[in-house]
Amino acid sequence: MQQEELPAPADEHVDDQRYHFMSLSLNLANTFLYMVNTYIIVPTADDYSMSLGAAPTVCGIVIGAMAVAQVFSSVYFSAWSNTSYFRPLVFSSIALFLGNAMYALAYDLNSIWILLIGRLLCGFGSARAVNRRYISDCVPLKIRMQASAGFVSASALGMACGPALAGLLQTKFKIYNLTFNQDTLPGWVMTIAWLIYLMWLWITFKEPSREIEENHIPHQSNAENSALEKGIKQPLLISSEDKVDEDADQDYDDSEEAPEESRRPANSMGSAYRLLTPSVKVQLLIYFMLKYAMEILLSESSVITTYYFNWTTSTVSIFLACLGLTVLPVNIVVGSYISNMFEDRQILLTSEIMVFVGILFSFHVIFPYSEPQYICSGLLMFVSAEVLEGVNLSLLSRVMSSRLSRGTYNGGLLSTEAGTLARVIADATITLAGYGGVSRLLNVTLIPSFFICVVSIIATCYTYNSLY
Repeated sequence: MQQEELPAPADEHVDDQRYHFMSLSLNLANTFLYMVNTYIIVPTADDYSMSLGAAPTVCGIVIGAMAVAQVFSSVYFSAWSNTSYFRPLVFSSIALFLGNAMYALAYDLNSIWILLIGRLLCGFGSARAVNRRYISDCVPLKIRMQASAGFVSASALGMACGPALAGLLQTKFKIYNLTFNQDTLPGWVMTIAWLIYLMWLWITFKEPSREIEENHIPHQSNAENSALEKGIKQPLLISSEDKVDEDADQDYDDSEEAPEESRRPANSMGSAYRLLTPSVKVQLLIYFMLKYAMEILLSESSVITTYYFNWTTSTVSIFLACLGLTVLPVNIVVGSYISNMFEDRQILLTSEIMVFVGILFSFHVIFPYSEPQYICSGLLMFVSAEVLEGVNLSLLSRVMSSRLSRGTYNGGLLSTEAGTLARVIADATITLAGYGGVSRLLNVTLIPSFFICVVSIIATCYTYNSLY
């Protein structure tokens, strides 16, 4: 991976003594396990809901409960990482251990509420903000890109392994009064995984010194770190102090020397929102759109494919795993080649149009709905959305004010909240649309994606000249 990075001032002062290989490995393992935890239930969520007496489309709430909790957990984990990395990771592990245990026990307790509370608890254990921040703050510049590549690989691998693992857990047996089947085994497997991780964390993690960090210039943008999550190469992520200062001066300063207050980070979500320029708002809208479209595709896949094609859980698992495996190769191609041939804004607009085409061809209108139509349109939509996400977060880090590059309420938190909110609304849409019948579910859930995509394309064209 040939990547270049223009270091921010803080990067030049990161002390090698703060770096601990095992601690970095633990953060990457947390990233991997959380992604597995997110997607391992997708192929069986509808079956689990029905076994507890609920409609199959309640799977939208079951899957989305994790995202609902993550809306709040992102804020307190972002604030917590200002003082510690070890304690948030311990809390994350315990929350995910308990959440998965409740998810698995809900079957024998015959309670949909225990199931939902378990998923909520899993969402409260989302420590991805801590994982990204650790790489930004504690990994030396000379190996930071390798660490970022590891973060990308862990996320993509977890996304692919989750559904694949669910496809392997097709068995049923009982031990005492506990039932182990395709519905409960994902919960039990993740419970054991998080217990092992917690013991590993407790024994080997080393808390980096805070004395060194206090003498540093504040952290680089978490929005920029988020772009690393999707593997887009560093030419997309170049950020320099001059660029940040220039943006801040243009947007907020009419004089050569801005007041001290204008340089301080936002201290609330409201003040952070007031710092957003039209181009930044458009980028957040695009991020919302692509997360909404992807969540609709993934979360309703088991219901749609069972209704139209009679796919088994194993077939759904293979399909979702194949989608997840496209993340790394696609982003490598975009980062290594396409990004060097075209401007970011050109890639952005093209990707939006391709997502639109994928959504359009997903509708069931006149002809009988076929497997090739579903697979090809879904693959086009998913791959285009992955490319769009990386370029979108890269542009977001460039056009965002320097005041949103540090503190608790930073650009990374805003983009995370926008994406999480999109997932929550998408999962709620699936559940509500289910009341109209499974036969109408596909088209009803695609209509919002269609209109949001059209609006985002129009907004991108409106702000196109400011995207650079």
